[in-house]
Amino acid sequence: MQTPYYLIDRSRLQANLDKIAWLRQASGAKALLALKCFATWSVFDQMRDYMDGTTSSSLYEVKLGFEKFGGETHAYSVAYAENEIEDVLANCDKIIFNSIGQLTRFESQSADKIRGLRVNPQVSTSDFDLADPARPFSRLGEHDPEKIEAVLDRVSGFMFHNNCENEDFDRFDEMLGVIEARFGHLIARLDWVSLGGGIHFTGENYPLEKLAERLKGFAEKYGVQVYLEPGEAAITGAATLEVTVLDTLYNGKDLAIVDSSIEAHMLDLLIYREPAKLSPDEGPHKVMICGKSCLAGDIFGEFSFAEPLKPGDRLSIENAAGYTMVKKNWFNGVKMPAIAIREKDGTIRTVREFGYADYVSSLS
Repeated sequence: MQTPYYLIDRSRLQANLDKIAWLRQASGAKALLALKCFATWSVFDQMRDYMDGTTSSSLYEVKLGFEKFGGETHAYSVAYAENEIEDVLANCDKIIFNSIGQLTRFESQSADKIRGLRVNPQVSTSDFDLADPARPFSRLGEHDPEKIEAVLDRVSGFMFHNNCENEDFDRFDEMLGVIEARFGHLIARLDWVSLGGGIHFTGENYPLEKLAERLKGFAEKYGVQVYLEPGEAAITGAATLEVTVLDTLYNGKDLAIVDSSIEAHMLDLLIYREPAKLSPDEGPHKVMICGKSCLAGDIFGEFSFAEPLKPGDRLSIENAAGYTMVKKNWFNGVKMPAIAIREKDGTIRTVREFGYADYVSSLS
């Protein structure tokens, strides 16, 4: 296949789904795919057998979940617009409001829907201010128990989202304890609670049994259905970005330019100032892998190779599923990667290609 392209591996995806299935069974929690992280619906046929539905952050994500995934469809948005609320309600089972103001504004329209409220516990695991939902002056959810209690008769559930790539079960346990201390008296009057995403429970050596026990105990203590919203946990390691070396040069370091761009094709890494991961990454030859856009900092990272790189060499950049395909863009008019799937029998098929017409249609 001609590069660049995202390659989703169903066998690697299955490893995550098996852990999700085990956790659902052991804890009683339900799992909703967070579409803000991964929305490539060509593999929803595999994922829907192991998950209960989807959760969203916008009208278009709500509709995608309803039409392509099925199961439960939870709608959430930082703010719904007047001209979209009816469409949102027509495509969801539950609607979660970010604020008491939005709940009040759309109270009559949403009267026949299961409603929830986002609650901000003012603690999180994020160490990057840009992604910290508990940052000072955060707009993400209500935080005052007294104000929340005043509208408790209008909702049947809460949504908390305060984990971010949290691999530490003890930290999760500690923060859930904070939630219980501040909001437990309200949670006991609800039917369901979503604990959001960001819990990296499909990671290697994560104490899955402890998590299951904690979730089950929480659900039984308060008499609620617990939901989790795995995004990255559902697809970690399941996809690569396949690229080709176009040119090499030296400027104090060996450099290689590939037919892709971190700005256009792996934007999340650039935003959070993280290097890409490359496989394999070993050998005596260190090379800085650079994107082909005109952005000076379009750099995937520095990696090690067994042999010097040359034009035509193929590279596989890891973890190209979560917050990657959903953020791809047309910066510099760089060719958009195709999307391909490696089936469990090893065959690879292309499910989508993008061309000049797609670039033109994205503008006016």
